[in-house]
Formats: sequence, structure tokens, C-alpha cells
Amino acid sequence: MVGEVIAGRYELEELVEHGGMSTVYRGRDRLLERTVALKVLHPHFLDDPEYVERFRREARAVAQLSHPNIVGVIDRGQSEGQQFIVFEFVDGENLKQLLERRGPLPVPQVVDLGIQIADALAFAHAHGLVHRDVKPQNVLLDRAGDAKVTDFGIARSLDVERGFTQTGTVLGTSNYLSPEQAAGSPVTPATDVYSLGVVLYELLAGEVPFHGDNLVVVAMKHVTEHPPSLHDHRPDVPPRLARAVEHALEKDPGSRFPSMDTFATELRRCRDELGSFDAERTIIRSAPTAAPISRRRARRRIGRLPLVLALTGTALLAAVVIALAVDRGTSGGNHHRGGGPTGGQAVALRGKGNYDPDGSPDTHANTASAATDGNASTDWYTQIYASPEFGNLKHGLGLVVDAGRSVALKRLAVRTPTPGFTAQVLAGDSAGGGFRPDSSPQNVGGSTTFTLNGAAARYYVVWITRLPPGGKAEISEVTAR
Repeated sequence: MVGEVIAGRYELEELVEHGGMSTVYRGRDRLLERTVALKVLHPHFLDDPEYVERFRREARAVAQLSHPNIVGVIDRGQSEGQQFIVFEFVDGENLKQLLERRGPLPVPQVVDLGIQIADALAFAHAHGLVHRDVKPQNVLLDRAGDAKVTDFGIARSLDVERGFTQTGTVLGTSNYLSPEQAAGSPVTPATDVYSLGVVLYELLAGEVPFHGDNLVVVAMKHVTEHPPSLHDHRPDVPPRLARAVEHALEKDPGSRFPSMDTFATELRRCRDELGSFDAERTIIRSAPTAAPISRRRARRRIGRLPLVLALTGTALLAAVVIALAVDRGTSGGNHHRGGGPTGGQAVALRGKGNYDPDGSPDTHANTASAATDGNASTDWYTQIYASPEFGNLKHGLGLVVDAGRSVALKRLAVRTPTPGFTAQVLAGDSAGGGFRPDSSPQNVGGSTTFTLNGAAARYYVVWITRLPPGGKAEISEVTAR
């Protein structure tokens, strides 16, 4: 079919992939003069209403999903009996091809790709779709190395009432099949969490966790066996990342990450810890020995440092203690010890919900309490939007916190694992609205303190007007004085 023109517009230039249900071509859109990808349903499926409907459903499903890490649908149609879908063209290879070409990938690259894929799937879940066939072959890599999830051909809409899709049909690829899929049980977003866990395992280990002589054997291993330890294949995987993959691969869907958003958040924390983990390993590797040494032996060698170094360290410590004592004595007893805004008395806050005055309500208002629970590993977070401008759906979104009484706050500190968003603090007497600005807008880093105007109010809002790269903001802690 190369050289053929479909619908008088799309010229097929090159065969890209021939699958069991369809063929994908690189093509040329003559009308808009751009390169596109065309998926054409195999002719022998045209008389099967189920396959035709599945093909059409893919176009309808992906047309809802405008996200930087999801391959976008441009057009769908039928021409001379041919069913076709037109996608944006991704000029690169898929993740499986990269793995076959390079073997196990560097840990930072795996984490970055995992975050991108998780963000894409979380966006699909927020729009009521479970992919059900997450695998490296369905993740394309553009020239910049960014991930684009594709092939929603067997995706199913979530039943809002029951929270799962129909049962009784096993769909998916056996190497990445979740236990519930293999057993024909209800399929939920946790299904994609499991499959992404398998993908990350493979990218790190260089092979999938389960092998077998046939598809049935592999599927049953997903149901009955625990995967081999990642560290047996890849000792350099940080413990936190290994635990995250293990958590995603729990047999019981209820024991996995509660959402794909939560999985993405944990992967971001793994990325944040990679620097310190690599630094620790580098220090150990650089010890002046003829051969590599273990951490335990490294600690013993540190204990045998010359006495002069130990005495020098003691003297330095004493100097620091004296300096702190002098500083505390000259500050009138109000020396700030860290952990929140300086000056004034700490005010206990309680996450109340979202301030979301326009557009469709954000789906994660129930996570507000996580921003004031004193636990930096839990977060309030937004859903994923198509752009930092909230996908043009709204002007902003805010986290509402309750001070418990009317109080004139002086400073409010925000900690976030997703720096790079723009926010300001609003204040008001009702949790539902009527808020007024109480600070200047500023760019939020990992830890940012807002200086407030001092207006008395009970409710305060961290009002986000521009999201960070990736279209999703998270706040782990809000404290105030």
C-alpha cells in the first residue's frame, strides 16, 4: 500500500510496523504539508463489528487526551472500506527497540522515563481510561528522548459507578499482564500501575521478571509468583527505587500505589534522592585502595583516620558550638531553628480542600490534608493538565488551609517536590471564596517562603496561576507564622 493516497489526503510513504490488528505507516498529509503516522485496520477485520468498534474506540479515547507524553490523534475516518486513524508522527524508536539496542538503561534515565509514562497514564485515568496494554513497545521515544505513550487500542472507559471495566476477557501482553487481567478479574487503574512496574523492572534488569514456555505459563506466574529481586540483576539500583517497583508489582491491586499519580510522585522522590545516593557510592569507590571495598570496610577505615584529623574535627565542632551559643545569646532568645518561616509564633494549619472557581473541578481536592500533616512524604496535588496554563481550562487552582481562627499571618512556607510553578497567597474568611491577595506572586522552588501583608483571616490559599513543567503541581507541606 506504500504510495497509496487515503481519503484523497494522506499519502503512505513507508511501512513502520505490522501488527496483529493493524499496520502503521509513515505518511504525508498533503493538505497541511506535514509528516503523520497512519494506522490502518487489516482488511480481514473489516467484517468483524467487534474489531471495527475497538479500532474506532481507540480514536475516540485518544482524542480526549491532549498531553505531552501521549501520542495525539489528528484524524479518523473510513475510505473505500478502509478504517484508518491519523496520529502525530514521532520520529524515533520505541522503548523495546532501545532496550534491545542498549541493554539495561542508566538508572536516572529509567526514573525520568517512568515519571513521564506515569504522568501520561495518570492523565488518561483522570479522563476515565485504563490503557490495559502498557509495555515498552507502546512507548515511543522522540528525538529528545522523551516518552510518548501510544496504542490505546484495548483501552476501556472506567465505569463511574463501579470503578472498573467489564470482566471475563483477558486482553494485554502476557509479559506485562497484571494478575487481575490474567484471572479475568475487574480491571482498574491499578492494572496500569502493575504493568508499568513490569516495564521499569525490565528497563533496569534487562529482562522481564517472569519467563515461560508459553503465554499461559507466564500469565500464571504473574498470578502466583513473586518477581526475583531487582538487586539480584542490578545491584546499583537505589533501595528506594527498588521498593517502588516492588510496591507496583504487588499481586493484590489494593496493595499497590493507590493511584498512578502516587506512583509518579514516588518516582520523583526517587529522582530527588539519586544525587545523594550516587554521591555516597562515589565516596566509597574513591577510597585509596587497590580494590573495591564494601561500605562496612569503608566505615572501618574511616575509624582508623590519623588522630590529628580526629582532634581537628573536635576543635571545629567546639568552635561551631561556641558560635551558636554566642549567636543565640545576642538574639534575645528568639533564634530561629529552621523548619518554617522565621519570626513569630507557629500557627497550626489544616488542609481544607481546593479553591477552584472556574472550569471543571480538579479531581484531587481530597488530598488537601496531606499538605499539613507534618509528613513530607505525602502531598496535595493537582491532576495533570495539558500545559502549564491549565490547558486553558481555568485561570488557576488553589490549596485552601484553615488556621482555625482569624489570625494575621506574617509568613507562609511551601515545600514541593515539583518546583517551578507560580503562586501567591490569598486570604479570606470563608473556605468557599471571597479571597483577596495577601502576598506578591512568585516562582516556587523546593522550599519557598511568602511574606504576607498581615491581613487578618482564617482561611489562606496557595493560589497557583502557572503549573510547573509536566502540568502537575504538588505541595508536601505548608507551614505558617
